Amino acid sequence: MPGCFDLADEQAYARWREQKFDTAPRQLADIVVEINDPRTLQAAERQRILDLNAGCNMAVYAGKTGTDPDKQIPRQLGAQLGLSRIDSHWLTDDDAISPISVSGAAERGERKEFIPYTDKPIKWHTDGYYNPPERTIRGLLLHCVQSAATGGGNQLLDHEIAYILLRDENPDFIRALAAADAMTIPARMDEEGMARPAQPGPVFSVDPAGFLQMRYTARSVSILWHADSLTQAAVAAMTRLLATPTAWTLHGRLEPGMGLACNNVLHDRGGFTETPAQRRLLYRARYYDRVAAS
Repeated sequence: MPGCFDLADEQAYARWREQKFDTAPRQLADIVVEINDPRTLQAAERQRILDLNAGCNMAVYAGKTGTDPDKQIPRQLGAQLGLSRIDSHWLTDDDAISPISVSGAAERGERKEFIPYTDKPIKWHTDGYYNPPERTIRGLLLHCVQSAATGGGNQLLDHEIAYILLRDENPDFIRALAAADAMTIPARMDEEGMARPAQPGPVFSVDPAGFLQMRYTARSVSILWHADSLTQAAVAAMTRLLATPTAWTLHGRLEPGMGLACNNVLHDRGGFTETPAQRRLLYRARYYDRVAAS
């Protein structure tokens, strides 16, 4: 696999590119796996989720747990998919699983400052783009307990497809975005001083196992891109690429009992509205492992 990400190895890239396009899903239904209970996957259910992740880095499961708020659902599912090294940070609960919901005055006040805990739309990104290299997020689980009254859908795009489309436009864009300081997240300050140092890093990198990793956010504030003209052109090209749905951009909404198990693909979230009887709640777990990497 590493050869296909070598800009000098056109033959390996062409073979891999052809295979990706031949097998890439074109609609959300292509990656939906009907399951019974995500806490105890049947062998065929598990294998289908693994196969989809091996091919297109994502699968959506549709289970029968409905609005069951048991946080062991994503944890036990992840363990069956090779996801064990969970990332914990200051906004997660003590079990390192984040309840993604609109934070009210009676809830953890600091969450209200961050868009995932609001009803606002979220631009294209991969998760954990502000983490240091030793805490690279490779796997991501999103489990829906309750969907919003209206809205809250997602777009998904395999980051390997994004790589191909960008490389086809100009291989130098990949070279620029692979630089160690291509994208820097500025330091985060709080009342006690520096809560997190500035975090530079590449957009595209290849991990020790030979898999492509993407670190990206389409946000336009609190982000610094390398100032050279090639990087700026590459960022503009990525923005254009994501602004218009491609043939491989998947659209859908997670409903109760459904979830996304993926290798941290590109995704966004639409804005939404709630009612007192229907408040959106998803559980999010981030991992240093890829799906079935073990």
